[in-house]
Amino acid sequence: MAGVVIIGAGLGGLRVAETLRASGYAGEVTIVGDEIHLPYNRPPLSKEALAGGVEVADLEFRRKAHVDDVTWKLGSPAVTSSIKEGTVTLADGTVLHFDALAVAAGIRPRRLPIPGPQAGRVVLRTAEDARELRAALVPGAKVLIMGAGFIGCEVAATARKVDCEVNIVALDAEPMIRPLGAELGAGMRRRHEANGVNFHLGRTITAFNGTDHVESATLDDGTVLACDIVVEAVGSMANVEWLDGNGLDLSDGLSVDDAMIVEGTTNVVAVGDIARHHNVLFSGPKRRIEHWNMPTETGKRAGQTLAALLAGEEVSQAPFSAMPSFWSDQYSHKIQSFGMPGNATRIEIVSGTPDEACIAEYFDDSGLVGVIGIDKTSELAPYRKLLMERG
Repeated sequence: MAGVVIIGAGLGGLRVAETLRASGYAGEVTIVGDEIHLPYNRPPLSKEALAGGVEVADLEFRRKAHVDDVTWKLGSPAVTSSIKEGTVTLADGTVLHFDALAVAAGIRPRRLPIPGPQAGRVVLRTAEDARELRAALVPGAKVLIMGAGFIGCEVAATARKVDCEVNIVALDAEPMIRPLGAELGAGMRRRHEANGVNFHLGRTITAFNGTDHVESATLDDGTVLACDIVVEAVGSMANVEWLDGNGLDLSDGLSVDDAMIVEGTTNVVAVGDIARHHNVLFSGPKRRIEHWNMPTETGKRAGQTLAALLAGEEVSQAPFSAMPSFWSDQYSHKIQSFGMPGNATRIEIVSGTPDEACIAEYFDDSGLVGVIGIDKTSELAPYRKLLMERG
């Protein structure tokens, strides 16, 4: 028996391994990670860990004792695979054989092909990225952030706390507009502006200027913004290239069924940010949901699936019904959400206003699909129950 190979040493991969063991699987389990670190918590990298210094040991997830016998292959990513032959090849030349494969390879930040020097352009995904960025966040440093999503806005808040000058450039009309909507997005923009952040919305960067290192950026309206460091936070890409050649649809992560089995396979599951799945609580097409809780929810389901498959038992196809949730800390403000507010066609602010503590409800034709609270997180618990009842 070759056992189970898990590609991805993050939270999703860890949850697959834990659930495999908890479900009675006693065979070989190997977890492959492109970083040298054991699974650790990433959200603090744009907030408290970025402000106070990055110590990966402090961010590591607690690992359950029953995965102490798991084999870790860290620091060498998967580069090719053959599902038919049951093999994965790593960058260091190692060939791993598997009876079943779990894809937990996650996502990476998107990089835009903007001309100009590359030095001084950073992304924020790994602990090493955070260390590089933290070293540049000194008082008076000119920080330019591409993208006004959660990562960009969290970095902006952290940079202002250490007295950096911050400019945000984004095509969007308001920050975080896709999940929050225009009204709440505008309210968060005003909070950022009150803390000294400058927004350039509806704009793109056409070129970076400098010799060996970025010194400024030219916008599409001709504006030139001086910068010492550029943070690129303009979306993500699924890490699926190593699966090329297996006849899978790799256009947007991996399509899976309710058991997390990858479409077109019998012994491959996908979890976390990379898995495109249905959710019985919400209508519409399959989606990749890049929320912190989804690696745990999908990882548990996938671990149960693999344990059943390898034991020759029937795999449960019970409808997947995990509740998407996210949170964000920016300055002293706390944003929390349940459901799929990005699906809404109508938004109603039911408590407060966008410029103060508030709650917004999000609706589509089927009814309530999400809720977001700003500085009212303690009042959101009843909404989670309401949204779960959609199932």
